[in-house]
Amino acid sequence: MILLYETEDSIRNAGFIEELQRFGDFDLLVWDDWSKSGQVELALQLSGKMVLYRVRRPEAARLLEDSGAYLVNRAEVNRIANDKAHSFQLLAVMGLPVIPTYTQPSAYPCIMKKVDGYGGSDVAVVNSPDDLPEDLSGYIFQPVIEHTADVRAYVIGNEVVGAVKRTPVGSFKANYSLGGSVEKFKLDAEQKQGVLEISRALKSDYIGVDFLLLPDGRHLFNEIEDPVGARSFYETHDENIAELLVEYLKDLEKERPFRVKE
Repeated sequence: MILLYETEDSIRNAGFIEELQRFGDFDLLVWDDWSKSGQVELALQLSGKMVLYRVRRPEAARLLEDSGAYLVNRAEVNRIANDKAHSFQLLAVMGLPVIPTYTQPSAYPCIMKKVDGYGGSDVAVVNSPDDLPEDLSGYIFQPVIEHTADVRAYVIGNEVVGAVKRTPVGSFKANYSLGGSVEKFKLDAEQKQGVLEISRALKSDYIGVDFLLLPDGRHLFNEIEDPVGARSFYETHDENIAELLVEYLKDLEKERPFRVKE
């Protein structure tokens, strides 16, 4: 099986890569040429192979899949998860409780996010129209919602393998990579049902699903992560998520071709 990363992410995730290779037979392929010709060359290399796709490149994912690569996650998951507007549309259509999301501010203050941002990057509080960029394309806007913490649920196939509650420290961003504190979290029945509805709708293999915890006990779904990082999982769980993922992938590989392209 091929494990595909970009150079920068392969360095940052060296520990996770080592764990994957400890439990499974992975050939690491580090790739940074996303030009048209580079993508074509990569497609030729990966045609007919099963690929754990750990990059945020939806267009490349589609080309690889069209060229015969078996992607985990599939290209459509990468497309939706890496565009916050698409993610919100999916969650809203499914009828799940979601953070109200708009293409321009509905009131101030509000939260401004780049649609393709991740890891808490490109997120800012906007207090007035003077704080807005000239071009609003590529951004979404959400109201500032009081919440106690946010939760990331980790899903492999159709199983929630764990969840982490993240509490911000000195910032409204709760991301562990930005200094937020983390603890193991147990989903209630409604939260778990919503998370699994999302994974089934996407037909995903390995994703993170994020939602806010509100002071009154309700929750609002926020984002879908692909590829999802596992640092906070390792910090809070005894299980090895790399081992769990490899076990799932071994079963998936036995069924190749394991899905019809959509």
